Amino acid sequence: MSTDDAFDAAYREHYWAVSRFVARRLDDQAWEVEEVVAEVFAVAWRRRAELPESPLPWLYGVARHCLANTVRGKGRYRRLLAKLGHHEVTRGGRTVASPDAERPGSWVLEALSRLAEADQEVLRLTAWEELTVEELAVVLGCGRSAAAMRLHRARRRLREQIETPRRDDRVSLGCTSGKGDMADWADRAGKAHKDGHA
Repeated sequence: MSTDDAFDAAYREHYWAVSRFVARRLDDQAWEVEEVVAEVFAVAWRRRAELPESPLPWLYGVARHCLANTVRGKGRYRRLLAKLGHHEVTRGGRTVASPDAERPGSWVLEALSRLAEADQEVLRLTAWEELTVEELAVVLGCGRSAAAMRLHRARRRLREQIETPRRDDRVSLGCTSGKGDMADWADRAGKAHKDGHA
């Protein structure tokens, strides 16, 4: 198979997976997602000679770099808007959600948001993209052992973040029960990859 054919196959097979990957991390307008995905495949086309036999983890790695560039650009844009102070984005930042606006599972996302960005991404790659440790290593550009260690540490830190409010809740409510559903989530989140992968 020629490099052009390999690219065509990767594009057809993995376009929507890459789109979902980007959309999950870029909670914004559809055109921005499309721009990043287009950039991912433009890079893949230029580097089509480097496409591995299983290209999806490699494409995720390219997408992470494209997203980093986009986030840096958006940061500069938002800082400019904040200086101007007359844009709907800056006004929207002052909106407070109502108490009943909490989405199902938001406690997991809230605990996840307290982790370092590197830990968040490792957990998203294994939970959202369902990558094995070997595939995780490709995306992160490191060895399997390093990827497994990073995943183990990220899961441990997430569990700590989940457990901390639970302990506070039990004290405030006068409860002394064991692990709650939140604590169990950290265990369940990793079971799909635990045996033989972590």
